[in-house]
Amino acid sequence: MYILLVRYKCKPGCRDSFYRAVTDAGVDAGSRAEQGNIRYEYSFGTSDDELMLTELWRDEQALELHKTSAHMAKLGAIKSEYVESTEIVRYKAEQI
Repeated sequence: MYILLVRYKCKPGCRDSFYRAVTDAGVDAGSRAEQGNIRYEYSFGTSDDELMLTELWRDEQALELHKTSAHMAKLGAIKSEYVESTEIVRYKAEQI
């Protein structure tokens, strides 16, 4: 299983607009519908400009297919409008 912890540092005052744009575009729903997705869940960070994303994927193949999906291309366009930086921490884990 692969776990990704994503931290979006949004432009000042843009966190809520970014979150709405992502959900309105179906990025979250499209990701959850993918084969091999276990979890794709947003949460609000500790600062007003931070949005967190937790992703769990069955295996590396599912994660690689996710990266090439149409909704991930939409996310890239949306991020350019609202996000200053993105930090991703990736873990490989086994369920116990």
